[in-house]
Amino acid sequence: MTPVISLTRLTRRYRDVLALDEVTLDIDGPSITGLLGRNGAGKTTLLRIIAAQEFASDGRIAVLGGDPVENEAILPHIAFVREDQAFPKFRVRHALNAASLFYPNWSAELARELAADFELPLNRWVGRLSRGMRSALGAVIGLAARADVTLFDEPYAGLDAVARRMFYDRLLADYAEHPRTVLLSTHLIDEVSGLLERVVMLDRGRIVIDAGADDVRGAFIRVSGAAAAVEEFVAGRAVLERRRIASQETAVVAGGMDDGDRPWAQELHVSLEPLSLQQVLIHTSVQAGRPPKEGTTV
Repeated sequence: MTPVISLTRLTRRYRDVLALDEVTLDIDGPSITGLLGRNGAGKTTLLRIIAAQEFASDGRIAVLGGDPVENEAILPHIAFVREDQAFPKFRVRHALNAASLFYPNWSAELARELAADFELPLNRWVGRLSRGMRSALGAVIGLAARADVTLFDEPYAGLDAVARRMFYDRLLADYAEHPRTVLLSTHLIDEVSGLLERVVMLDRGRIVIDAGADDVRGAFIRVSGAAAAVEEFVAGRAVLERRRIASQETAVVAGGMDDGDRPWAQELHVSLEPLSLQQVLIHTSVQAGRPPKEGTTV
């Protein structure tokens, strides 16, 4: 089966900056994939190249079986919505009408429902919308397009928690009825983790993790308990972090647990807890030699 998105040694350079470094990635569909990484990891650059809004410096790309650049057979089947989405001098209803002309799978019914859900003022000029309302407009277009390849680059970051939950729920519901390939870039990692089937993590332009979401969640385990018991349990394992307070210790180890580990943990009275996707990203950055700065949100 031909991948929906296929990247081979994709590289993008900006003068002295290497934004993407020989990225090789195949994404089949339908699926919902999380594109994760810190600021400057290369996420937006990768999405822009997939959407044919930017050129690679080297390597090959195929979307829906062909090169998307200036390809009228492919581009209408790619929806790319980003947080800083630019619109012409349109009213909201004009923006929705224009989108309906471009995307062949456009659902006017879904667009109306979503606009009502997000309380979008259809007659207001887009330039006069609040940040949250602009985010809502991008979410409506990205969902109602029902494009075979749907790329979201933080377009919901301006939404409040209630509106984001509405977006996630509507994405899952519509995806179930109309499956497509969704690539979701976000900093709200733990918030969207339940949506994701696959996780691709970038660090300094390179893929450092590409695996099923459930596999990633089990990639690192936090072991907590009495220091002597924790030391005994983690002996021989790859320990990424240790913290000790008085007689209690917490250690983060790489690798999943086998069938014998949990009974042994119970015998030693230590607790085992898989790290969340966000915590995995932090530890992956540390392993790559790029520890997050104090106060940094990832």
